[in-house]
Amino acid sequence: MGCRFEFEMNNKKTLFETGKVARQANGSVLLRSGKTVLLATAVMDEKPIDEHFLPLTVQYIEKSYAAGKIPGGFVKRETKPGDFETLTSRLIDRSLRPLFPKGFCNPVQITVMLLSVDENADLQSLALDAASAALFISDIPVQKCVAGVRIGRKDGNFILNPTLEELEEGTLDLFVSGTKEDLLMIEMRSIGSVEVEIEPSVAVDPMLDPMLADEIIQIPRVNELKEDELVEAIDLAQKAISVAAGEYEKVFVEAAKPKREVELFDEKADPSIVTYIREFYMQEILHALDGMAKSERGTEIKAIVSRVLNDDIALKEEWSEDQVKAAVGEVKRETVRSMILEEGKRADGRGLKDVRPISIETNLLPSVHGSCLFTRGETQALVTCTLGSRQDAQMFERITGKSASYEEFMVHYNFPGFSVGEASRIGPPGRRELGHGNLAKRALEPALDKTELDSIIRLVSEILESNGSSSMATVCGGSLALKAADVPVQKLIAGVAMGLVAENGKTAILTDIMGLEDHDGDMDFKVAGSEDGITALQMDIKLGGISLDLLKRALEQAKEARLHILGIMQKAAEEIEVNEEVLPSSEVFHVEPHKIVDIIGQAGKTIKEIIEKFEVSVDLDRKQGEVRVAGPSKAKVKAACDHIKNLAENGGEKKEIPRFEIDKPVKGKVKKLVDFGAFIELPGGVDGLLHISKIARRRIGHPSEVLHEGQEIEVVVKSQQGHKISLELSKPID
Repeated sequence: MGCRFEFEMNNKKTLFETGKVARQANGSVLLRSGKTVLLATAVMDEKPIDEHFLPLTVQYIEKSYAAGKIPGGFVKRETKPGDFETLTSRLIDRSLRPLFPKGFCNPVQITVMLLSVDENADLQSLALDAASAALFISDIPVQKCVAGVRIGRKDGNFILNPTLEELEEGTLDLFVSGTKEDLLMIEMRSIGSVEVEIEPSVAVDPMLDPMLADEIIQIPRVNELKEDELVEAIDLAQKAISVAAGEYEKVFVEAAKPKREVELFDEKADPSIVTYIREFYMQEILHALDGMAKSERGTEIKAIVSRVLNDDIALKEEWSEDQVKAAVGEVKRETVRSMILEEGKRADGRGLKDVRPISIETNLLPSVHGSCLFTRGETQALVTCTLGSRQDAQMFERITGKSASYEEFMVHYNFPGFSVGEASRIGPPGRRELGHGNLAKRALEPALDKTELDSIIRLVSEILESNGSSSMATVCGGSLALKAADVPVQKLIAGVAMGLVAENGKTAILTDIMGLEDHDGDMDFKVAGSEDGITALQMDIKLGGISLDLLKRALEQAKEARLHILGIMQKAAEEIEVNEEVLPSSEVFHVEPHKIVDIIGQAGKTIKEIIEKFEVSVDLDRKQGEVRVAGPSKAKVKAACDHIKNLAENGGEKKEIPRFEIDKPVKGKVKKLVDFGAFIELPGGVDGLLHISKIARRRIGHPSEVLHEGQEIEVVVKSQQGHKISLELSKPID
């Protein structure tokens, strides 16, 4: 029998219906909020897998019909998920995964389908609520509900679950999820903005023209969040989550199925084997942990397992390889955590607040617009920056959008297997790659000076080595790669990954964690920002929750590390030598909108000639009269701009253009060869066009077959209309 539950909490109205649709699933919920309808299902396999991990799959799927649309492209059905769908799936996974009991190994699939959409809906928050409800009411042994809350900020005030309009107009996007007791996941980004100020002009008498008495000044803002402000915002979110999750659990229990009993894998190693390894192999484990490189440490741990398996006791007791691996792993974990909590010492010899050695090399790739090799310990990222024109922007379409949007700043993160010493196939980016690239983008984008920026930017991070926090290395390398490409950046941005070990009432916060500490620790907490505050943050907690006091301590310790890294980055930035030879240029200017037709020419002939002649791209805005010219060099861009401005100012007529007698031979020089002909430089510094059909008596595929640039030839002027001069060869080539 179905149930209906209606809630109005935290500026959000939702209706949950159970037992109505998808009744073959272990749990299913239909969520309605305004015009938005989501179907969430949870399904569990009967048998556990052989490997000892939680095989949880989360899929958030947007259906085009939800917005009254038909999918674009050749195939008229939904295909692979878009970035927003992938990132939303990842957000749900990270929020729900901690709810499963330890040792749970049955495959679970959670599917959230968007069936109808309201353009103002916060789909990530609603999708998480729906998925959590479907899981809670199912017979899958999960006993808690999760709620998600978004915090915005406008005019200095925090807003609980802002509308999309309020979010876009504000300076903060903070998403927090948790249970009624604990926070589980945090994602945050600051939103850069451009503020407009009116400054009185002393050069103009306001009595003559009040409109000219003020000067409009655009001021870019990074809008970082201070550490104490972030704690305040998270506190607001935690209180709202506690209320919502508690209310969900209290009400949904009416529709919940009895929980199924499943076999849980005992993650604890055999105590007798653990004791034996502590007694006879402790020194070898300490040696494996003591300052070794990641690859060496892994090899040594495998060697210890092999030696244990082959000693007399193991053979006599018939211990299996899995048992010994588990026991060695437990002793290793105990040792790592004990060293940190009792001695304040880490496996590589660092103190709790120490950052690994950093080295930086910029513009090491001669043909790349900007590049940076950032190395921190055994983590290394090669980040490149490529500048493009408007047509290089990534087009995407949001289900809530009325038209296509364009992404002008892209960050792509690649994680090949060789970075961790694995012989794995390099394939398309997965969820992890998209997530890390998105985190780096959120960290760097607020620092771009959008009042000066007129290029499309693509950053690519190639992870060459990885032993902890390659995403933060991407942030550091990306910030310097932007500088190396002479991109207008307001501030340098650095990132650092923080960790936590908590046991028996003792806690230790770790700066710049490596892979071992991520694996054996209790928190993965990535913080990125400038010297003035935080631009992006991502936190996943493994121990069930974190107090605000501990969070504040972690943020302050992260600030110390960030300032240390920024100091090193600043020195590297001061030594950057911009590679002017390969750096493209662009220029934006305005003409009278009705002059755009002169620039385009009949059937686009004039603008095509400009593009071919100057080797530039030209974007025109007919309504605003904006002209954007981009090309491979400043000289070519300037020449093209001057040419276009001349066309606009003179209605297609160049100033002081010499007049030529029709059908009279004149000497010229081949200036440029293009697909449709050749531009010939004539006396007086003007160019004429020699069409490909007028070059040779025979048919040719390209002018280069019979002409070369710099060649002097004799031509005949056949027609002249201002700057447009048509030519023929006085003697066509055989």
